[in-house]
Amino acid sequence: MPDYQAPLRDLRFVMDELLDYPAHYARLPGADEATPDVVAAILEEGARFAREVLLPLNQSGDREGCLLEGGDVKAPKGFKAAYQQYVEGGWPSLAADPEHGGQGLPHSLAMVLNEMVCATNLAWGMYPGLSHGAADALRHHGTDEQRATYLTKLVEGVWTGTMCLTEPHCGTDLGLIKTRAVPADDGAYSITGTKIFISAGEHDLADNIVHLVLAKLPDAPEGSKGISLFVVPKFLPDEQGNPGERNGVVCGSLEHKMGIHGNATCVMNFDGAKGFLVGAPNKGLACMFTMMNAARLGVGIQGLGLTEASFQNSLAYARDRLQMRALDGPKAPEKPADPIIVHPDVRRMLLTQKAFAEGGRMLVLYTAQMLDIVEQGQDSAEREHAESLLGLLTPIVKAFLTEVGFEATNEGVQVFGGHGFIQEWGMEQLVRDARITRLYEGTTGIQALDLLGRKVLMSQGESLKVFTKEIHRFCQAEEGNSEIAEFVRPLAKLNKEWGELTMGIGMKAMSDREEVGAASVDYLMYSGYVTLAYLFARAASTAKAALAEGTDDMAFYTAKLNTARFYFQRLLPRTKAHVAMIQAGAEPLMAISAEDFGLGFEI
Repeated sequence: MPDYQAPLRDLRFVMDELLDYPAHYARLPGADEATPDVVAAILEEGARFAREVLLPLNQSGDREGCLLEGGDVKAPKGFKAAYQQYVEGGWPSLAADPEHGGQGLPHSLAMVLNEMVCATNLAWGMYPGLSHGAADALRHHGTDEQRATYLTKLVEGVWTGTMCLTEPHCGTDLGLIKTRAVPADDGAYSITGTKIFISAGEHDLADNIVHLVLAKLPDAPEGSKGISLFVVPKFLPDEQGNPGERNGVVCGSLEHKMGIHGNATCVMNFDGAKGFLVGAPNKGLACMFTMMNAARLGVGIQGLGLTEASFQNSLAYARDRLQMRALDGPKAPEKPADPIIVHPDVRRMLLTQKAFAEGGRMLVLYTAQMLDIVEQGQDSAEREHAESLLGLLTPIVKAFLTEVGFEATNEGVQVFGGHGFIQEWGMEQLVRDARITRLYEGTTGIQALDLLGRKVLMSQGESLKVFTKEIHRFCQAEEGNSEIAEFVRPLAKLNKEWGELTMGIGMKAMSDREEVGAASVDYLMYSGYVTLAYLFARAASTAKAALAEGTDDMAFYTAKLNTARFYFQRLLPRTKAHVAMIQAGAEPLMAISAEDFGLGFEI
């Protein structure tokens, strides 16, 4: 069975030394309880729960899967008991508003714990995961009555929530949905339609499931402007707020999937189900984006968690597995062969995983600070700045960290060789589970269009300038620091190139809109690599300062510098290929007609 130890030392480095979370929390109103001692205790207990409770259920849940009987779904053995422990421990309410039963701690702290959950049992983590987004949507857009009925139960974890968007004939293009909402005499609505790919749509972990459903009113405008949002509970709450009459919503079937077998991915049939309008009519998409943005950050953390899990188990195997001798002579002459960690190519795979785990953690925690400020900050200018950065970074967190997360888990299998292909080691499950992260909550292609088209070009590059100016200020401040010139100089060059590249795409797009779609994925990946380079350069500066001052943890800071060097010298050059592909433009993609794609075989 795979093992896992929460990377608490690296978390402390990023939170305390790199990003100064203690000072960050001190500035947040209502975050008084998030003292260093309290944060440390929460992280240690979260690490224990993830390793001792969730990790042992990961492989068994994958093999057992979920069971559908008469419209009711049973999660794998142990999942319900683990969820009860999770609720009893107060984990669901950690970062929620005390007004609704939450503990009022910063959102960033919950995101740190989410990494541990995703690293140990991604399928289980999806049951409570979407509840946070459902609660946010109701908090921001629900009526007082809706908040009183549903919000506290969702916050406490007694009930769970879902997001019901996708239909059999449409995914991302939600303007095509066919689910209908017909007004009833009592002010409610009758919801009829079918939704697919609904994570945790039906299960036995909680007493009730609160579905947030996109549907169209009879007089709705065509397209996405005619979408409304409804809250549709599995059981209609009675006068005391407890689950009462069963609503007209049922799981029709479970999807047979490549991975995340322990999570119920459902086809949900709404047959005259009673629903209640959330927000204004025909404004449902804006309401749902509250959930979707939170979910996208969560999926990026899934990519990070799986990267860390793959790295830890690859490292343990590489230290133990004996095969051949090092090319420059035996490293373990007392043994029949050397451990494979001595071989350069194995080190390349390990360092790739390590760099993406450490870089991804810095990116998630940096973005989490922006989320804290947006949600709790008091200064309007600071909130506006953070919101701009959060909007820019969200598609990068979601898409870049899942793309490199999938790469990392594949490298993990490769380190194990043939044993990685065998089920008992658990490495192949990481690959299967990681594959969905590049798809749900918007594919990499959709995130790329959001980044380049909506966030950058539609703002005339203003959102990007907010971030590149920050990088520029860092490079200027460190310009005379010869100790980290190896990081600052290439970063400054890339930062300048980022703006020029963006301008070039924008100029081409003025005469051919296809240029945006042709460039978008390469642009997103380029952006991800440069963003991580900025954070690694800051980490190198912090590590250098610690070494100069003298420290008892020389090995940690030296390894941090060496990982940054590996990233800059072996991974960051990938930006050159992305630039070349962007500059090749749309013509190589659009030159061949749709009819000519299949030349050479008959369909």
